[in-house]
This record gives sequence, C-alpha cells and structure tokens, in this order.
Amino acid sequence: MNQGFTIPKFQLPGFIARIGGRLPQWPHAVALTTALNAAARFGVLPEDSLAQLEGKTFLVQVYDTGGQAAFTCRGGLFRPLFAPAGSPDLAFRANLSAFLQVAARQEDPDTLFFNRELSIEGDTELGLIVKNMLDAIDLSQFRPALPRLPLNLPFGQR
Repeated sequence: MNQGFTIPKFQLPGFIARIGGRLPQWPHAVALTTALNAAARFGVLPEDSLAQLEGKTFLVQVYDTGGQAAFTCRGGLFRPLFAPAGSPDLAFRANLSAFLQVAARQEDPDTLFFNRELSIEGDTELGLIVKNMLDAIDLSQFRPALPRLPLNLPFGQR
C-alpha cells in the first residue's frame, strides 16, 4: 500500500479529547467539506459516485481528538452541518491514527473495521459507495507535487 514512511498505531492522551470535545466542532466540518469540494472540482472523486451521495448526511468522529465533522451532500456540493438533527445516514468513528493510515493507504478500511479500530454505522449500501469511491482515487497523480519531508531529524534541526 504505502511506499513512504509508516504511520504507527497510536492514541492521543485522554486530556486532548476532553479539551477537543469542548471546542466548537463546525471548523472541522468546514475544513473537511472544503477539501471534499476541491477534490470533486479537480476530478479526484468519481462523478457517478458523487451523484449517489445526494441528500445523504455524514459524520466523521475522531475519538482521541474529541473532534467531529457533520456534513451533507446537496446540489453536488458537500456542505457542513452546524446543528445536525437526528442520526447521520453514515458515520465513521476511529482514532486519529486509523484515519491517517486509511488516508495514506497504509491500511484498508475493511481491516481496521474487522479489527474494531474503525466503526462504520448506518446505511450499508452507502458505506460501500463511499469505500469504492475512496478506493478509486489515484494518489499517484499527486505524489510528484508533494514535498519530501525530513521525518527523522533531531528536534531543532530543520
């Protein structure tokens, strides 16, 4: 999967989730929907899959940060939900390391799900649509544009 560095499995200290849970959550939804809309605009997300998300509500909750992002897809755009009502059509819940491992394609969401490191709740068919949409993204087209970061420098050296 991932050809670069390995993201370790970790869990942030409990006080971070306690603090993060008391902070406003809408900035997370704004940031996530902005990124998703940019990905859709640049053709990274398959259009046929996007059409199937119309009118659906989603929740992404990061346990160990205390953060969550609620959003919907309407009119072909992802839109933040500032006061979500009721249960979302699809919810993803995990610690930060699991989400980073999925994003880096280091771990498959199915593996994390069966190892109980990723919770997926709601509409099963919608979950498969989202999973297949994410699997269809070709990250290799972005690799040349990503900077190489020196990850093992001693603290203070840059």
